[in-house]
Amino acid sequence: MSEWHTYKLKDITTKIGSGSTPTGGSGAYKAEGISLIRSQNVLDYKFTEDGLAFIDDDQAYALRNVIVEANDVLLNITGDSVARCCGAPANWLPARVNQHVAILRSDTDKLDHRFLKYSLLASKEELLILSEIGGTRNALTKGMLEDYEVLLPSLPEQKAIASVLSSLDDKIDLLHRQNKTLEAMAETLFRQWFIEEAKEDWDVSPLGDVVKIAYGKNLPTSRLLDSGYPVFGGNGQIGFYDRFLYSEPQVLVSCRGEASGKVNISLPNSFITNNSLILERKENGISFEYLKFYALAYDFGLHVSGSAQPQITIDGLFNAEFRWPPLGLVESFTEVVRPLEDKRLTNYIQIQTLENLRDLLLPKLMSGEVRVQYQTEE
Repeated sequence: MSEWHTYKLKDITTKIGSGSTPTGGSGAYKAEGISLIRSQNVLDYKFTEDGLAFIDDDQAYALRNVIVEANDVLLNITGDSVARCCGAPANWLPARVNQHVAILRSDTDKLDHRFLKYSLLASKEELLILSEIGGTRNALTKGMLEDYEVLLPSLPEQKAIASVLSSLDDKIDLLHRQNKTLEAMAETLFRQWFIEEAKEDWDVSPLGDVVKIAYGKNLPTSRLLDSGYPVFGGNGQIGFYDRFLYSEPQVLVSCRGEASGKVNISLPNSFITNNSLILERKENGISFEYLKFYALAYDFGLHVSGSAQPQITIDGLFNAEFRWPPLGLVESFTEVVRPLEDKRLTNYIQIQTLENLRDLLLPKLMSGEVRVQYQTEE
């Protein structure tokens, strides 16, 4: 470890800075234009385009001091998502950031940008503690970041370490993209067979006659664990628990709050909280695959009631419309789609394995406990 040295971020970066929200707030966003990256777009290890905002050329010019460049590292610096970190998304550039996201740009003569990202991810607990100093809301100031110290090996070793971790992330990303493609194929087939080519003489019945509708179990978030069986809430997976409620995947409809009506699909061996209604299949010829893609295509928002506290009740969902196609057509759909769903589950299991390996290696590689072989640059 003698060749590893500690540096302040301000001495190994060429930029540390955050932006602002255009005048008018979210009402000033455009349908298209230049990307404005906000905290919800920055997840640990990866960028998500969900909720990505856009601004026009004039708004972007006002934010010209926070232009996002390829190889920048993005770090959330305020609120509940503080210290989440990922690389800049090359496919969404040009871009700007708002006041909740900081740009960190490596000095390429001293610091590999991927190593910087992994160093911040490995130091998340320290950054969270730092963000709690001096205010009622978690925040990392520019001064805090400039003076934050990181441990660095030589640049060639940085690149070697980053390559090991990046290879795992690249494989994880590939599997995620493959799963999206597989699901899109199944959704397209469902839409063609059961929506675009639906027949007027198909019977219609209340959903409650087709499936059993039940609430999940109460589970305080304080009982969530860092590993174990997946726990699903109104917005999807929210953590882990030491036992599971269902051994098979289930179709879930969020039933409380702003997420009411949102559809989630749980994993096998998962725990489902009472923020979701569970659509349990009956022995009537309707396969899980058909029920899943029916639910994903149906607008359950039609059954949300209440304005102060939106919700969907079992009684309210009972009369949702279910159109009965010929069971032979359901069987044909299931035969085609089930192998796609099996492949998605296999990919998910592999993703979990790779993420566990990456999370195990990350602190060991970033501290020098585990070393990698590398070639010294001439």
